[in-house]
Amino acid sequence: MTAASSRFALLGADVFDGRARHRDQALMVEDGQILGLSPARDIPSGFATVALDGGLITAGFIDLQVNGGGGVQLNAKPTAEAIRTIAAAHARHGTTALLPTVITDEPVVTYGAVTAARQAIDEGVSACLGLHMEGPFLSPERKGAHDPAHLRSLNEGELLRLTRTGLPHLLLTVAPEIVAPEQIATLVATGVTVSIGHSNASYDEAMAAVAAGARCVTHLFNAMSPLTSREPGVVGAALASEQLWCGIIADGHHVHPVTLAAAMRAKRGLPFFLVSDAMATAGSEKNSFQLNGRKVTRKDGRLTLEDGTLAGSDLVMLQAVRFMVEKVGVALEEALRMASLYPAMALGISTRYGRLMPGRRADIVHLGHDLDVRGVWIDGEPVAT
Repeated sequence: MTAASSRFALLGADVFDGRARHRDQALMVEDGQILGLSPARDIPSGFATVALDGGLITAGFIDLQVNGGGGVQLNAKPTAEAIRTIAAAHARHGTTALLPTVITDEPVVTYGAVTAARQAIDEGVSACLGLHMEGPFLSPERKGAHDPAHLRSLNEGELLRLTRTGLPHLLLTVAPEIVAPEQIATLVATGVTVSIGHSNASYDEAMAAVAAGARCVTHLFNAMSPLTSREPGVVGAALASEQLWCGIIADGHHVHPVTLAAAMRAKRGLPFFLVSDAMATAGSEKNSFQLNGRKVTRKDGRLTLEDGTLAGSDLVMLQAVRFMVEKVGVALEEALRMASLYPAMALGISTRYGRLMPGRRADIVHLGHDLDVRGVWIDGEPVAT
């Protein structure tokens, strides 16, 4: 891949700008921002040209739940160096912005990850948007692969600490039966994005969290009270609410494609967005790792603890896009929105990310006809793939 110039044009591929697909247009980039489209024959002088061999140019993927990658697990190594490694591993597969994710652990690990994310941003890891803290304020009944020894309630001291992380974006997954609506309202008022997850809450408890300002649902269907005939649970609240964004792990192991398709038809209001929930194995040859002292093994693309419990995924966002197109029957353009525009909107950053529109950051992926990654740019800079 070439083009490290501050002013360049990508041509020779269709351009999907997040709204529509354009043919015979060049994508213009200047100083790390999208300048706009131009007929290929009318590229202004002073722009370096990068000729692509067909395929599709689209906005870079945004992953709001990334536990690890490239052989590194954030919980095991909560450092800026680890975040750099994780971001680089996922960038090769088209993810240009992400929230490194720390799951339930000892406070020294949890808040070490906060410090690491701040440091990574300060050191120029431009893919790092902040941090996703998945736990520890979760339900023991819906813990999934989270270590129950580290689950706890949210006290006033820790609540204050969470409102003062200094991060540009903090996504916090909580169980509404563990974290009170007043606490959720306090978090939201200070800029924290609250997501409902790992919860055995009733429908009413979940909707009280929404009324307090909860904005998202973490990996819909997994580790939460299900939709049943007399109690809609968290799943029912997620599908009925017009205010909740829902993350989905589209790997064929966490949610059946028929369930996904039915849920997409049933969902009111905001659309779903894709997450990887990736662990250390993603983008690496590693087949096992330690999670809170327990062994996680990869087999046939599935990650499990020794008792068979699913423990995150081996997914990268490009695979999730393919799954939505090939197994769920979603149009490619909508699957791409689920991987870029919708997560940007869920986090409140769509004025800068998620579309190839003038003024947005030049986070770009070039896909081949078979949906393989041909090229990646982050903030206008090419990434080795």
